[in-house]
Amino acid sequence: MSDGAMVRAAGGVIMRHARGGELQVLLVYRNKRRDWTFPKGKVEPGETDEACAVREVAEETGLQCALGEELGSTTYIDRKGRDKVVRYWAMYPLAGTAAPLDEVDAVLWVSVPRAVEILTHDRDRALLGMLCETSDKVPSLTFPE
Repeated sequence: MSDGAMVRAAGGVIMRHARGGELQVLLVYRNKRRDWTFPKGKVEPGETDEACAVREVAEETGLQCALGEELGSTTYIDRKGRDKVVRYWAMYPLAGTAAPLDEVDAVLWVSVPRAVEILTHDRDRALLGMLCETSDKVPSLTFPE
């Protein structure tokens, strides 16, 4: 049960097409929470959810990304007993190299079927479903492995 406080957060499901054309997403591993998930973080005072999503992705993965369509949101009770709502956008890398940074211990580009197997939380698997519904709108960009 929640203690009544609401935490707002935002993040991204970063995608690319591998050399063979396969759609891949970037997962992050957080040893502190022992989970594979998508990059996200808390909205700062005065910050829009969209700006937060772009900032958090850059801080956690080193990638500068463009926002695509909003995929939806997830809600859950966080480790401190607060209600947490996280809005997510499809994102496309523009610059940088994916690497584990702030609060992230590993990053991994994987196919969508492999991501379903690896992701820790069902709510993240649901986001993949939302992504696949919009995947026909994914730019045909490829990036180095």
